[in-house]
Amino acid sequence: MIVNRRHVLFTGVAAAATLGAGAATARLLGRPSVPVDMGDRPAPTLVSVDMAELMQAGPLGEKALGDPNAPVTIVEYASMTCSHCASFHEDTYPALKEKYFDTGKVYFVFREFPLDPVATAAFMLARCVPESQYFTFVEALFKNQNLWAFTNDRIGGLTKMAKQAGLSQEKFEQCLTNQELLDGVNWVKTRGVESFDVNSTPTFFINGEIVRGALPLDQFEEKIDQLLPS
Repeated sequence: MIVNRRHVLFTGVAAAATLGAGAATARLLGRPSVPVDMGDRPAPTLVSVDMAELMQAGPLGEKALGDPNAPVTIVEYASMTCSHCASFHEDTYPALKEKYFDTGKVYFVFREFPLDPVATAAFMLARCVPESQYFTFVEALFKNQNLWAFTNDRIGGLTKMAKQAGLSQEKFEQCLTNQELLDGVNWVKTRGVESFDVNSTPTFFINGEIVRGALPLDQFEEKIDQLLPS
């Protein structure tokens, strides 16, 4: 079963108008960080997907780095509360960015696949910081995951992280009660499951080939280098 829209993932947001934004945010972030129940979906079988379909952007647009015309495209589906995602972004991502994204060899697309309400909130806040700070904020969230994702004070932790990125308390509350933003984040996740067989994080697509889990740097390099022009 996919958790989407107002059903479980973000019950408090829809009630913000009557409860007040602060109460709605508390209800959202008060839930424990647990993996989403994927129900009785069969084990993933896809090994590759159609690139044209994969590269269709969602309602919120893409968050990406590098040259869109690069010979290699990597799409990552991640959850902000996923420890393996955090490890990838701390240990492997910086080297990939320097060697491939910043040099125009790889186009990197980062997509939302929240596994719990706290991850959804973090993704929404990332969409609310200034465009130029998006990836800086995401990397800060991953680096400091234990300070906001796995604590009894999730609201306080995320508030502090958002404030450091320049979001006032008012904008913090406005962001987390933005139904259009919530729906857009959930759309990306739902499409990932239904169209591309994403069922865990991180999941990568390297020119359409599915790579499940965070590979070591040398294995990423091997896959990328095979696809670059000689």
